[in-house]
Amino acid sequence: MIDKLVLALALLAVGFALGSIALWVVWRSKDTNKYRKLIAVTVFLTFDLIVFGGFTRLTDSGLGCPDWPGCYSEMNPLLAHEEIKAAEAALPHGPVTVAKAWIEMIHRYLAMAVGMLIVAQVIVAWRMWYQNRHAQFAASKQPKRSPWMASFLLFFVCLQGAFGAWTVTLKLQPIIVTTHLLLGLGLLSLLVWSLEREQTSLIKLTHRASVLRILAPVAFVLLWMQIGFGGWVSTNYAALACTGYPTCNGVLLPDLDWEHAFHLWRKLGQTAEGEYLPYSALVTIQWVHRSFAWVAIFAVGSLAMILRSEPHLKILGNQVLAVLLLQFLTGVGTVYFNWPLALAVLHNAGAAMLVLMLTMINYRVRYSSSAQAA
Repeated sequence: MIDKLVLALALLAVGFALGSIALWVVWRSKDTNKYRKLIAVTVFLTFDLIVFGGFTRLTDSGLGCPDWPGCYSEMNPLLAHEEIKAAEAALPHGPVTVAKAWIEMIHRYLAMAVGMLIVAQVIVAWRMWYQNRHAQFAASKQPKRSPWMASFLLFFVCLQGAFGAWTVTLKLQPIIVTTHLLLGLGLLSLLVWSLEREQTSLIKLTHRASVLRILAPVAFVLLWMQIGFGGWVSTNYAALACTGYPTCNGVLLPDLDWEHAFHLWRKLGQTAEGEYLPYSALVTIQWVHRSFAWVAIFAVGSLAMILRSEPHLKILGNQVLAVLLLQFLTGVGTVYFNWPLALAVLHNAGAAMLVLMLTMINYRVRYSSSAQAA
């Protein structure tokens, strides 16, 4: 028990050291609103963490260190070199190699750094709230924000960390890994929302405001569903279950196995009864993801086209269209080019970028000046 506590403290020290570098960047910045800068840096690192998490998953490094939070009860793979080499010698193409161990631990170090920055946000948010309660700070130009958003972020990142631990201890169980992915994107979305709250000006919308207030959240939900289907493809290793595009293994509608494809609580590669997962189930998982993609593309694309008619959102609408096109091309490219790692990672990054931009759009549309007047 003491050894585990010492290990946990050592890993927290690593996260503190990495987070301190980011805090130094915030402190040295010329931005007068240091809290806003802190959130912006956290958004940047969280986006990087999500992309690197996708790289970890796609390189099959999720069990590179088969225990948690350390690596064979050590704080880094260098100290666990003998155990890792022994596991690699026993299974040369197995989940444990030196490279995979480092990939997994770097992912954990980055996660701890993000957690440390969120702790810093909580401290600063509560300090500002306490100061603004006093009369001598009444004339302060700092925005009077509630500290509860930052506090909720701390709870959320702890929940995300718990699913990260269960990802390892439950041996990459698909529902746990998919939930871990969605929670990571949820954390990114909440951080972007917090960052938007620190902006001092509201945008003005035209007569299309009522349409945008409906379409923006609908597009966000459909995008979220599509990412969930994509995560289910990745965590079940079904990326190449369908060859060719737009057909799947030469047909538009293959034989589908709904019973096994979306049974959530089961082990990796197995059915709920413990038998091998049928190939038809993997085909179904892939086919649903590529089919529902058109629904998400239509919703997000329609939103972007309407945004292009709004003077204050035109640039953001063009950016959404560009990322949406890139996302489609990388998705199709992974099939045509037999799942190259670079394209697969870029496809994951595109999904995270769309979540980031649609969060910005939803905030700006909801709190537009016309919405305030209404």
